[in-house]
Amino acid sequence: MSTPVSIVMYHYVRDVQSTPYPELKVLSVKDFTEQVAYIQKHYVVITMEALIAAAQGRGEIPGNALLLTFDDGYRDHYETVFPMLRDLGLQGSFFPPAKAIRTNEVLGVNKIHFILASGTDPQRLVAEINSELDAHRDQNKLESNEAYFDRLAHPNRFDTGEVIFIKRMLQRDIPDPLRTEILGRLFRKYVGEDEEGFSKQLYMSIEELQELRAGGMHVGSHGYDHYFLNSVSGKVQEGEVARSLDFLYDVGCDLSSWTMCYPFGAYDQSLLRLLRRNGCAVGLTTRPEIADLETDDALELPRLDTNDLPKDRGAEPNKWTLRVTAPV
Repeated sequence: MSTPVSIVMYHYVRDVQSTPYPELKVLSVKDFTEQVAYIQKHYVVITMEALIAAAQGRGEIPGNALLLTFDDGYRDHYETVFPMLRDLGLQGSFFPPAKAIRTNEVLGVNKIHFILASGTDPQRLVAEINSELDAHRDQNKLESNEAYFDRLAHPNRFDTGEVIFIKRMLQRDIPDPLRTEILGRLFRKYVGEDEEGFSKQLYMSIEELQELRAGGMHVGSHGYDHYFLNSVSGKVQEGEVARSLDFLYDVGCDLSSWTMCYPFGAYDQSLLRLLRRNGCAVGLTTRPEIADLETDDALELPRLDTNDLPKDRGAEPNKWTLRVTAPV
């Protein structure tokens, strides 16, 4: 017996052709519209509340159930996604990073996105990172440039090896505060000096998140600092959970059955124990698979990426869809 649910993950939903960042990896509004139409044709879109009830044995969901999830709290989600879902009578689950909204800072991950989308050659960025490493190697006990590149520069299904190297170095592998310092310099050089203004244009506000909730959407935790939560201490994890819950309280969320979406899909057993102690009902990963509420831990549910489903309402069902809709 299984209880499958297809959980789909979205990030940017915007049109970028006429912007300064046409290389930004996004889902266009047209493709999002087409994909939602495909989803409505082949799936039953459920609410987060229905998923939680089913995971806790208090309700049932159809075999072709699908949950829509949106990471990182982008203004796209308020201006484009929310009105569309509301008009269609569908719920989306939104996971904003608290610090970016509280402090009007741009997350490191987003700084990297826009640096890469500025048209700068990735090889040039690799060279600049290596130059920074050379200048700070002794005082920070850094590895050789070659060692970092050999370990990190492995392509995945979305990025080249060079881009993976840039992301991992600027997200995780250069120690702080040097990492923050280097990333800040690159952001100011290739994107601009006004980080606060950029942040206000990039992310939703608390008031807009409150409006989403009032409109029937679900809002959950995406951590506070958007850390790789499996790379920080238990004490830092405790702070991340506490501050993200304070943020959800201010948004007006129900903290008796709150949800967690792991930044970068990163978590460990220490974090899972902490979430259980604090009453977290559902945790979402980035492992590409259809979730099964009978066999998967409710705090380790996998998700499909938007690129795993067709972006054409008339497309034939693909392999992921057929797994939950094909006749037995």
